[in-house]
Amino acid sequence: MLVAGPVAMYIHHVHRTQLYLDRAIHSRLKALAKRHGRTVSELVRDALALVYGSTEAGERLTTLRGIAGLWRDRKDVGDTDAYVRRLRRDTRRARRPGS
Repeated sequence: MLVAGPVAMYIHHVHRTQLYLDRAIHSRLKALAKRHGRTVSELVRDALALVYGSTEAGERLTTLRGIAGLWRDRKDVGDTDAYVRRLRRDTRRARRPGS
């Protein structure tokens, strides 16, 4: 009989590193991790991505730039500006302050 314990599986390649944290920061991270049901490592990765940017954000931007204007020359889509104006006109009173 096989008994499985907690397993961490990463789809992408990761590098293990070691950080030296003072007691106050480490205690705060442990408390936050416990409160949010996450690990200290997850919190550190999220903080690093927030401050220094993530590779996912760069990949997302590259993808968006690649698809920008993709339907520009399509004739079957119609005038999107007119479509959006029509949608907004229908809800103008509801969106107006004081209405």
